[in-house]
Amino acid sequence: MSQVNQPIQNTKNDMPSDGWIDRFAPLASRPYLKLARLDRPIGTWLLLLPCWWSTAMASNGAPSLLMMVYFAIGALIMRGAGCVVNDLADRNFDGKVERTATRPIPSGQVKVWQAIAFLGLLLLIGLAILVQFRIEAIIVGICSLPLVITYPFMKRITYWPQAVLGLTFNWGALVGWAAVTGTVAPAAVAMYVAGFFWTLGYDTIYAHQDKDDDIKIGVKSLALRLGDATPRWAMGFYTVTTLLLGVSGVLAGLHWIYFPLLALACLHLAWQVATVKLDDSANCLKRFKSNRDFGLMVLAAIIIANLVGTGL
Repeated sequence: MSQVNQPIQNTKNDMPSDGWIDRFAPLASRPYLKLARLDRPIGTWLLLLPCWWSTAMASNGAPSLLMMVYFAIGALIMRGAGCVVNDLADRNFDGKVERTATRPIPSGQVKVWQAIAFLGLLLLIGLAILVQFRIEAIIVGICSLPLVITYPFMKRITYWPQAVLGLTFNWGALVGWAAVTGTVAPAAVAMYVAGFFWTLGYDTIYAHQDKDDDIKIGVKSLALRLGDATPRWAMGFYTVTTLLLGVSGVLAGLHWIYFPLLALACLHLAWQVATVKLDDSANCLKRFKSNRDFGLMVLAAIIIANLVGTGL
């Protein structure tokens, strides 16, 4: 048997059996909930936050609570759909890596046809959420589907799959703006590009957890391309993120208080880069997950600036 077909030893289990799903969810639903990664919310946060940023920035004063809830539900559902697409695409790789061999599809808990049916259900729910918005937002949202479908295959083609993930995960910055205003303003485009560079940074740090396995199974990532130079590149990515979020605020006419608050948020990105240990998986994962906190700090800066600017 060739090396690529042998299980890769890794003590980390990608599907722990002691989470809330195994404790509380009905037995038959557990493989599907795990397939959608409902027990690991960080992906949902990273998909949701650009939606919330743009919704808040495009609003006059406080954003609509109902709209924010719709985006939260939509992010949860569409992140789950993306995970199903990813696991379907990677099913022949995941079974060769001990960390991912217990995922529902490679372990046989969910058959391919069942995963496809579940994906169809998630997409229908996602569409039901999307149609709650105005037609312009619906059109913009539907335009993201080619990215959602093609992203899982990019690591077979390029060392820059994180770039396609950035294009995909930050699409909500365009949808949120369209949902509020019916347009996609330059401020939304600047935010979208800022999110793109943010994703390049955080997902490259994340990818360092799997770099040894990626080499053995023959898939690519920026972690492999950049290697030990990752902190310098990540600092560059995060610097561009900061500058473009500032540009977005200028274009949107936010109150000046947004900019010092943004600077405080971006100190968090500097902390990530200064303290990351590329060969320590737990360290990389902690820095990756901490991007939720950065995103919430940016959201708070936007909302505060809007409230101060409108005198509310």
